[in-house]
Formats: sequence, C-alpha cells, structure tokens
Amino acid sequence: MKEFKDKVIWITGASSGIGEAIALELAKREARLILSARRAEELNRVAALTKLPPLDLMVLPFDLSDTTNASGLAAQVINKFGRIDILINNGGYSQRSEAMETPMDIHRQLMEVNYFSAVNLTQAVYPYMKRQKGGHIVVISSIAGKFGFYLRSSYSAAKHALHGFFESFRLETENQGIKTLMVCPGKIKTNVSVNAVTAKGEKHNAMDPSHQNAMSAEECAQHIIRAIGRNEEELLVGGKELLIVKIRRYFPKLFSKIVRKQSPY
Repeated sequence: MKEFKDKVIWITGASSGIGEAIALELAKREARLILSARRAEELNRVAALTKLPPLDLMVLPFDLSDTTNASGLAAQVINKFGRIDILINNGGYSQRSEAMETPMDIHRQLMEVNYFSAVNLTQAVYPYMKRQKGGHIVVISSIAGKFGFYLRSSYSAAKHALHGFFESFRLETENQGIKTLMVCPGKIKTNVSVNAVTAKGEKHNAMDPSHQNAMSAEECAQHIIRAIGRNEEELLVGGKELLIVKIRRYFPKLFSKIVRKQSPY
C-alpha cells in the first residue's frame, strides 16, 4: 500500500471504466493524481470519489484526438506537483466496423486516439522523467494488440503499434531508470463496446454479450496496480479468453481454426 504514497500519477481516460477504477484504487494508496479525459463533469465526479485533498489532486481535461499541446499539459502538471512519477496511457476507444466499410477519417481517428496520443504524451513527460532519473510509463493495450479480429481493424492496428513503439522505448530508456509496462486486457466489464465507433462514425451503443459477465474494472485495476508495483513488463488481464494468446503463440494452426469460430461480439 505504501509504495504509491505521494507518487504523482497522471491517468488518461480517468472518467470511466478501467481509468476510473485505477484512480480510485490509487487514491486509497494515497497517491497524488492527475485525472484526464474529455468530459470535465465526469472527471470532477471521479475526483470527488477519490476524497483526495486539492493539494493532491488535479483535474486536467483534454481530448486525446488532439494532443498537439502535450508539452503544455505536462508543464501544467509539473507546475503543480514538480514531478511526474507515473504516466498511465489508458484513454482510447474501440471499433465495431468492417475494415473495407470504414471511412479513412475514422481509421485515422482510431490511430490518433489509441496510438499517437500515447506517444505524444510520453514524449512530453519523458524529459522530466529523464531529469528525475526515474519514472514509469504504463500503456493500456489489449489482447487485440496480439492478433487481429473481426470489426477491430484499426483499433487492433493501433494496439499492435503501441507494442512496437513502447517495447522499443523500454529498451532505449531503461538505463535511465524509466520502466515500461504494457497491459493487455481481455474482456473487461466496461462500456468499451457501448462507446465503440461504427462505420458511420456513430456509437455502437450496445454492450457485447461477451462483456456482460466479464472481469470487473475494479478487479482489473487491482491487477494493473500490482503489476506496476512489481515492475512487470507485460500483463495480460481478464478471463479464459486470454488463453487464445498462448494458443496463437504455440499452436498457430489451432488458433486459426478457433478464431474463425468466434463471435465479433
């Protein structure tokens, strides 16, 4: 519990789901939090739930589709807290549309929000972590970052890209005291499928049946925080669906048969 006390931790996508659950769990551990997402009113709701004093809490709303001011956002955090110990790149959204039916602007937006925002924010906090001679970058990927799947083309592509970038980043910065954790959630009971974008640019507006009885966001957050504390490099978290990752690695022909029989929802 004490290892996160007074640590300055910036969480994107903190207004709901896994991000909210991480924030509330870290608040119990007396961390100092920066909460970011688009919806200021939802961030304020989560901020109130943390019960942290104003000195230890910052609500910093912005849209991950435009992180051109990432350095300015990082500077605001530094101005208040003087340091950034952990950046949790959690924000993003999913997709429920076939690759050839999805307009290019939606493909680009999925990449911008799910991949480029994490890279941009990490580049913004890196100079401070380098100066501190330590820090921790946490990236919420997905098992969709391990293989492609129906109706997830650019979402999966963005998650694959995260692994390529941050596994390289880890090798290049670990000698500076910077640690990198890749988190690959499977099915987690959040609104990720509800908020997924369709080919028309609209919300999918339905929870996938496979998510109905999945692991809770609260339990997922506990696993993630434990992995951060243990300095793990990768965490797969979820239920029995995680087995498909091992099957793909060791039994690729069996994986091909199994994945074709799965429901997109």
